[in-house]
Amino acid sequence: AGAAGGIVGRVLYSCADRLAHSAADDAPDGGALDGVPAAAASRRAVAARLFEVGTAALFALAWWSYGPTPLLVSRVLFGCALVLLFTVDFERHELPNAVTLPGIAIGIGLSFVTEPGWFASLAGAAAGGGILWIMSEISRRLRGEEGVGMGDVKMLAMIGAFIGWRLMLVALMLALLSASTISIGLIATRRDAAPRMLPFGTFLAAGAAVAVAVGPTLIDWYWRLW
Repeated sequence: AGAAGGIVGRVLYSCADRLAHSAADDAPDGGALDGVPAAAASRRAVAARLFEVGTAALFALAWWSYGPTPLLVSRVLFGCALVLLFTVDFERHELPNAVTLPGIAIGIGLSFVTEPGWFASLAGAAAGGGILWIMSEISRRLRGEEGVGMGDVKMLAMIGAFIGWRLMLVALMLALLSASTISIGLIATRRDAAPRMLPFGTFLAAGAAVAVAVGPTLIDWYWRLW
């Protein structure tokens, strides 16, 4: 599984690189890249190795946790989508429809044969997209600007489709908490413009990964508080 993950990681890196550069090509400046070619090549080589090692670990851990089951397929595909979205959003502040929209459909489709079940998946997709869309509309009406982009809305819908509405809420809370903490830290250091530039999709990806790993434990702990 780890060897297969390393191979997939190489493919994922190529996909992430292509998506990031296609996003740059659509930018007003034409996506021109500055810098020394040798340095850029070195950075890309390091990034490719990190992708391979990371996805190898993802595949090995998924096999160890789920074995040869439909849930293994769901978790591996979900993890690959999160890796792509995290990378592209971090580099270009873009969450491509080429990942999020098929991800929603695949997550719902797999829910008919494995966790979280079709109802929880549909509810997760609807609630995930709906919550961020409402937040964006409130921000637009009160402040005259969107609080989150539509890419974030579709990404959270995809997360809900794969892991259901309960773990989707855990992922969202973790993303909001971490993004708020970093924003407050940036404001405290007088980097006032920096919070506006935070790519929220990266926080959603990290929150979703934590939710898959320890979400049920966090939910049980929370209910015991009451």
